[in-house]
Amino acid sequence: MLSEREVSAAVGGTAYGSDGDKLGTVEAFFVDDRTGQPSWVAVSTGLFGTRHSIVPAVDATFDDGALRVPVTSDAVKSAPSMAGEHLDPSDEEALRRHYGLGGTQPVATAPVETAAPVETAAPVDAAPRHAAPVATTDTDEPVETDTTRPVASDGSMTRSEEQLRVATERVATTRARLVKYVVTEEVQITVPIRREEIRIEEVPLDFVDDEDSGEEMLVPATTAPSGGLPDEIILHTERPVVTVEVVPVERVRLRTELVQGQETVTEQVQREQIVVDEHAVPGGRPA
Repeated sequence: MLSEREVSAAVGGTAYGSDGDKLGTVEAFFVDDRTGQPSWVAVSTGLFGTRHSIVPAVDATFDDGALRVPVTSDAVKSAPSMAGEHLDPSDEEALRRHYGLGGTQPVATAPVETAAPVETAAPVDAAPRHAAPVATTDTDEPVETDTTRPVASDGSMTRSEEQLRVATERVATTRARLVKYVVTEEVQITVPIRREEIRIEEVPLDFVDDEDSGEEMLVPATTAPSGGLPDEIILHTERPVVTVEVVPVERVRLRTELVQGQETVTEQVQREQIVVDEHAVPGGRPA
């Protein structure tokens, strides 16, 4: 059974089911008109807390700032929708039948038979706040009590929203190693070469006197070796001789370098919005 301080601290906090799933935000507790003990709790569920579900609170526990109820999240999602600030006997009967409860003791798996039904329950508070009225007077009307959380006297409430927290982790992406392979390519080099060519050389003749005849004769200024010209001349030329030699040209090694970059992360977050919920007071005059 929840104490008054635990009930006050639980309002505005997070509710979890028996399977550990998050149900939503605790809005208010409904107390028994006869005993004054919390019997049901209103939890805002669904997207942005737009759906309000009624969950059994008899065997609920409060630990580490979270309220844990003895029903699963699937049972809460399929619970009948209840409206208003008071549960009549038919509403409670529908809820007990849905959750498989008997009497006032909620059971998660099987109903428990009891002798007397629970009296009509009244809500402790119609809207989620950080403080919940839990104490009762002789007239069974809810009154506010001291809590461990600050209570605003002007009826304000706290609006919460989800904020994106992004962290980084180091993961392995690529494995690299040094591998050599042969690439064939054509190389052109211009090499100067020399060759021999035949040239005709004209030699002038000189005039000499023949002492015996008294006549002048033409004789070449020079004479070839052995008394004549060679029969043939061998010409020579140079040609390129290609050889391939493997020589070391550079040394390659692996190293890592840290490069800074940016990446855009997109995620959906939820935030609460506060509106005024107005209800007409029976017998009152419109403002």
